[in-house]
Amino acid sequence: MDKLSGSELYSKQWGQPTHDDTQLFYLLTVGTFQAGLSWKMVTNKREVFLRNFHNMSIRDVAGMTEADVDNILNDPEMIRNYRKIMATVINAQAIVKIQAEYGSFARYLWEYVEGRPREIIYTHSDEISNVSPFASIVAKDLKKRGFKFVGPVVTYMFLKASGIVKDIVIDQ
Repeated sequence: MDKLSGSELYSKQWGQPTHDDTQLFYLLTVGTFQAGLSWKMVTNKREVFLRNFHNMSIRDVAGMTEADVDNILNDPEMIRNYRKIMATVINAQAIVKIQAEYGSFARYLWEYVEGRPREIIYTHSDEISNVSPFASIVAKDLKKRGFKFVGPVVTYMFLKASGIVKDIVIDQ
C-alpha cells in the first residue's frame, strides 16, 4: 500500500471507482468507525485498522473470535468501540456470503448502478445531502443481509467513497 498518511490516502482514493473487494471492505470499515466521529480522526487510523483487521483480509476478519476482539479492544491506538469492532467482523462475514452468491462484493454493489457510477446532479454545492433515497435502498438490503452500522448516511458516504455514487455540482 502507499506510504501516504491515512487521511492523505483516503482523500486521494475518495470517489475513485473501485471493484476491489478488499478496498471496498476498508472503505466500509472507515464508514463504520466514522459514525459519530470526524472523518480525519478515523482515516488517520489506517495503519491501526490494517494491523487489527489482518490487512483487511475479509476471510480472516470474518473468522475472528471474541478473543481477537478483546485483543483489539486492548490496543491503545484503536478506536475502542466494541459495537463497531463487532460490526466489522459481522460485515466481513456478510461479505463472504455475498461473494459466494455474486462472485464478489464489488459485483453485488455495482449491479445497483449497472456497472457505471450513479451521477447525482446538483445545481449548488449547498444542495448536497448526506442521505439519498438510493442509499436507503442499498442500506436496507445490506441490513437484510446481516450488515451492521450501514444506515442511510454511512451507506451513502461509503457509496460515494467507493465511486459508485458521484455528486456533480453544476455551478461551482
